[in-house]
Amino acid sequence: MEGHSGKLIFGKLGGKDIMAMQGRFHYYEGYDMKEVTFPERIMYELGIEILFVSNASGGMNPDFKIGDLMIIDDHINFFPEHPLHGKNFPTGPRFPDMHEAYDGQLRTLADKIAKEKGIRVVHGVYVGVQGPTFETPAEYRMYHRLGGDAVGMSTVPEVIVARHCGIKVFGMSIITDLGIEGQPVEVSHEEVQAAANKAQPLMTEIMSEIIKRS
Repeated sequence: MEGHSGKLIFGKLGGKDIMAMQGRFHYYEGYDMKEVTFPERIMYELGIEILFVSNASGGMNPDFKIGDLMIIDDHINFFPEHPLHGKNFPTGPRFPDMHEAYDGQLRTLADKIAKEKGIRVVHGVYVGVQGPTFETPAEYRMYHRLGGDAVGMSTVPEVIVARHCGIKVFGMSIITDLGIEGQPVEVSHEEVQAAANKAQPLMTEIMSEIIKRS
């Protein structure tokens, strides 16, 4: 997986047992949705109660800057395949409610921690798309006008399955590039990864503190 080492790590953080995925399966790599979300099924069986998800995404909100940390308030699913399509798993209902896919208390706690530490955070709606191409200027405009603040190629399927399993979710996007209307900018994978690597320590600091306090 380009840009992802693909390791599974078990350990403790803040006195809590954790399972960490260093890298993930992506739909654009040719995996189907059952494979993409298989790790969340394993997490459920292992007793994981909270899923922390992060991603690199393109910002569409004109108030955003490259390197911003966006707390995900909600998402819009543009993937062509739904992770719950097919026979229902007994971990949740056939038609799961998604009115609060991203836990409100965890988002409030993240805001408090960021303020204490002087870390700039923004809030927004994440748009999940198939990829692997970066968005055209017209696509950026469309997603933003539909209510999106950031767009990326992951996260949404995993969150849907986690919520189906009753696992709480906290999500954060690193804004690695901008697709602001009227300001088209060429994007490369290397530039995205460089921006993500620079902002990652701040995101880790917030998430680590949430784990300690939750």
